Amino acid sequence: MAGTAPSTEPWSNWAGNQSGPAIILRPGSVADIVDAVLATRDAGGRIRVAGSGHSFTPIALADDRRMELSALDTGVRVDAAQRLVTVPAGMTLHALNDLLARHGLALPNLGDIDAQTVAGAISTGTHGTGAGHGCLATFVEAITLVTGAGEVLRCSAEENPDVFAAARVSLGALGVLVEVTLRCVDAFVLHAHERPAPLDDVLAELPALIEGHDHVEFYWFPYTTRVQVKANDRVPADDRPLSRLRGWLDDEFLSNTVFAGACRVGRAVPALAPTISAISARALTERRYTGRSDAVFCTSRRVRFVEMEYGLPRAALGEALAALRRIVDGLPFKVLFPVEVRFTAADNIWLSHGYGRDSAYLAIHQYVGMPYEPYFTAFERIAAELGGRPHWGKLHWRDAESLAPAYPRWADFRTVRDRLDPDRVFTNPHLIRVLGV
Repeated sequence: MAGTAPSTEPWSNWAGNQSGPAIILRPGSVADIVDAVLATRDAGGRIRVAGSGHSFTPIALADDRRMELSALDTGVRVDAAQRLVTVPAGMTLHALNDLLARHGLALPNLGDIDAQTVAGAISTGTHGTGAGHGCLATFVEAITLVTGAGEVLRCSAEENPDVFAAARVSLGALGVLVEVTLRCVDAFVLHAHERPAPLDDVLAELPALIEGHDHVEFYWFPYTTRVQVKANDRVPADDRPLSRLRGWLDDEFLSNTVFAGACRVGRAVPALAPTISAISARALTERRYTGRSDAVFCTSRRVRFVEMEYGLPRAALGEALAALRRIVDGLPFKVLFPVEVRFTAADNIWLSHGYGRDSAYLAIHQYVGMPYEPYFTAFERIAAELGGRPHWGKLHWRDAESLAPAYPRWADFRTVRDRLDPDRVFTNPHLIRVLGV
């Protein structure tokens, strides 16, 4: 692999809640990947591809061989006229955003971090917020992957369309993604408006809020009736840039340095958590600014946490949030992180959380080192009863039996998986639980 013999190395995800050693593979070419897949299959082994480690589940945890794609070079092809870009699947979103900006292009939407690889982001259903946008995988025009039989397979809406419908959100269960073609848009500027508000007011105006902005989300601070609303809208000019001082104060000092300190205090003295949450809700004041789209969408996240997120039918949000507030109030421990609420459009990707329906997403977090399982499992019971689908990269306790009824094309995905990876080269214990044998 890239001129060196494979070695066993430790690995940990970003949150530090998943770790383990494995034989490390760092292919430099597609041919290297084919050779590794065939050798692993013939030896009865298994491969998991690890991206940037931003999943909280054991989805990337390898019990045999771990493959990293940082050295894979398939070349970059940009067709600015058609707004198409083809990149190695191991490229990070941060690098992709810079590449697109140099060519006057951008992705139509993004989540709030850009550290993930392209393959990792689309395979787990990473999403942003906005009533007119599905998950990031909806921007994919074509994929090239290496199957469990060592076949290099290209798929799109016209070529191997069943594989395309399955492989855009595949949990890495169908093969090694080596190259991705993305449909982009012309580079654009966003106007961001962030403001504190009463929760009840936001819920009352939510339909108009969602439809009235290109991208909108809000954060609820536990033990309070306060939220922070964030609305981003396209504008023609970057005429209100955020000052360097205000950006540092809000995004680095308050949201990272001060918040990290507050979380450490709350972990040491849990009784202070409601006070800390109330102070946090008041500390973030109103601000308006403009900036390059990816710079507005993506923010620095240096305070470590674990997370669960559920995509729900949008009409179920009020009931889910009311139940969540009751859960938080009844826990035998305190919650130190706000709850994030986002919105996406329906899509047609078989294992996308947004398949066939407009969704509201509820993301719950807990500071590292704090208890979380009773909190997360209690909310999961509510979310599942409301038809919720768990984010594939975030903690959940569902299995294949409970997940299959939530996805109308579940059996079709299984059929494609059986064809592309009959020997289950690309599985691990986590995938056995969530997808079945």
